[in-house]
Amino acid sequence: MSAPSPIDSFAAKIRKGGHGGLVSAWIGIPSPLMVNHLAQEDFDSLVLDMQHGMWDLGTAAAAVAQVRVAGKPALARIPVGDFSAASRLLDAGFSGIIAPMVNSKADAEALVSFTKYPPLGERSWGPSLALNHVGIPASEYLKTANDLTVTIAMVETRAALEAVDDILGVEGIDGIFVGPSDLSIALSNGAKVAPDTPEVDKELSHVIARCRAHKKFVCAFGSDGARAGEMLTLGCDLVIAAGDSTQIRNGAAREIAAARKGFKR
Repeated sequence: MSAPSPIDSFAAKIRKGGHGGLVSAWIGIPSPLMVNHLAQEDFDSLVLDMQHGMWDLGTAAAAVAQVRVAGKPALARIPVGDFSAASRLLDAGFSGIIAPMVNSKADAEALVSFTKYPPLGERSWGPSLALNHVGIPASEYLKTANDLTVTIAMVETRAALEAVDDILGVEGIDGIFVGPSDLSIALSNGAKVAPDTPEVDKELSHVIARCRAHKKFVCAFGSDGARAGEMLTLGCDLVIAAGDSTQIRNGAAREIAAARKGFKR
């Protein structure tokens, strides 16, 4: 078997842990040009958000090439329960799938069934674009795809917290992604969105400990770079340093303020 490219070694890298922390972009604006720009920055990977972002399968498939040409892996967060989309995105060349609202062992097993080839799952054959991207024969891809891609379950509800060991115990679940905003809503019984609180950190630390016990990795969404750094310090293996729209608006506000500093209208 030929050695995997730096892109296709991402799965092994994040599974190994102890690498000093990975920082990923998070893109909801459905533009391959946006992807092209952010892929030039020092991100370790790029996530396309198909749950709350406006991506569809066609635009997402086109964007993968923009990420890979920059030498980086692309991940996708699918809509809730849309496990069939997970298979198609892997066929398009994505290196991993993040699935929201995985609340039970049964949910985790269903996710694996669509993202892993037998014997772990029941992923259907048809990786035409993925074969183009990885540049290996079909027979070799079949043997290695389960190792070259990652399947990540989101923990963001009370039910998921209670079932986290059951979820992690499903073979084929490679890691957990903690969604702090939805988790804060769940913890407050719908009273508030407060992702950057000690209550959320307590549960995040618990999930990190359970991931370590199962020898699996953990990811989380940071509301900004500083918060992402705190999550790395807590022990996360991959973090998001804010989403694309937040970064754009924060950058615009900063430059507008700089331009008007000292200027009197």
